[in-house]
Amino acid sequence: MSENCTHNCSTCSANCSERKQESLLEAGNEYSNIKKVIAVVSGKGGVGKSLVTSLLAVLSQRKGNMTAILDADITGPSIPKTFDLKEKANANGEMIFPINTKTGIEVMSVNLLLDDDTKPVIWRGPVIAGTVKQFWSDVLWQDVDLMLVDCPPGTGDVPLTVFQSLPVDGIIVVTSPQDLVSMIVGKAVRMAEVMNIPILGIVENMSYFICDECDKKHYIYGESHIEELAKEYGIPMVAKIPMETKLREKVDAGCIEDFEGDWLDELSDMINNL
Repeated sequence: MSENCTHNCSTCSANCSERKQESLLEAGNEYSNIKKVIAVVSGKGGVGKSLVTSLLAVLSQRKGNMTAILDADITGPSIPKTFDLKEKANANGEMIFPINTKTGIEVMSVNLLLDDDTKPVIWRGPVIAGTVKQFWSDVLWQDVDLMLVDCPPGTGDVPLTVFQSLPVDGIIVVTSPQDLVSMIVGKAVRMAEVMNIPILGIVENMSYFICDECDKKHYIYGESHIEELAKEYGIPMVAKIPMETKLREKVDAGCIEDFEGDWLDELSDMINNL
């Protein structure tokens, strides 16, 4: 202990060897039971992060897991639309109750609290970060085997809040094939490394499309370099989602729980076996 120690680490400037780093983890609801938390992130917007979150949640639920989605994209929430959730969340003064999808996935999103889904959320960073913490601490998440956190793009306040305040077990990075996006992916990957959270896999959305007439893969944005990117950053799992009309139609209709496709099966199995 330093001779200049004031015995109050919050105000003491001494470099004390006995000082312990204070945990920034937010306490969960005392009635909640969440076993595993996976964050889905991206370096930029518009690459399909919410789509990947939704697909992984559906696959988890199909495996018999109790699955939940915490929509941390406060200013651009899209999860309720993907699952066609129109009911608003209720509260009893002590806690908020999530809304269940038709297959039983628990969801909490800011759009489930707004009277008008099109009303913009014009809040500053600290308020948005505080809302994410409330979604963790004030919502009654019951016996959840897997919670997926749909983060907003970039490396700003909210992803940082998620990484520091929630007990995140791993991260899934979502990208698209353009070289520019690959560069931006590096920022998200390095942020995860700084926060000491393992990166479980990388998903390339809009990777290709299969022509109905010739049945061949076509790469609109050029040949994929996702494998090289994964190797560069030591990411163990790679998955690719094509451009597919049927999938888009399911999402637009709010029927994503009816999707058919094996693009994320291996990634889902890996998460399930963590």
